[in-house]
Amino acid sequence: LNIPYDSPGIPEKFQKMLVPGKIQHVFVTGNLNTKEVEEFFTSLGAQVLITRGDMDTYPYPERVVAAIGNISFGLIHGHQVSPWGDYHAISSLKRDMGVDVLIHGFAPVCGIREAEDGGLIINPGTATGATSMSFGEKAVPSFVL
Repeated sequence: LNIPYDSPGIPEKFQKMLVPGKIQHVFVTGNLNTKEVEEFFTSLGAQVLITRGDMDTYPYPERVVAAIGNISFGLIHGHQVSPWGDYHAISSLKRDMGVDVLIHGFAPVCGIREAEDGGLIINPGTATGATSMSFGEKAVPSFVL
């Protein structure tokens, strides 16, 4: 997200969709940077999971594992993966975490891929459109429902 450093905020059209009471589970891949951004996300759903990004100063966990029904989810920011954004490294981390679905951020490109061992790897992209200097890509605002 990188608010306010790399982006002034979440686009208004996204804010109109992201309203309290409409979403049960919210996964945030880090870089909230301010208490106001955290409060916005925690107001959205009954279960809100947040992981620490490389720009966060709040003590969010590096990794989160949660089950929804019979599906296990892992949540990381993605800056811990080396090389950054590498499919094989992300698949390996998913395996190490023992989850069915791994949600990660850092690379500002939305995408869903099948992992090497089955299950899914999801990158919701960046809801703000903040560009990553590490990836040098112009980001398009995105998120995954």
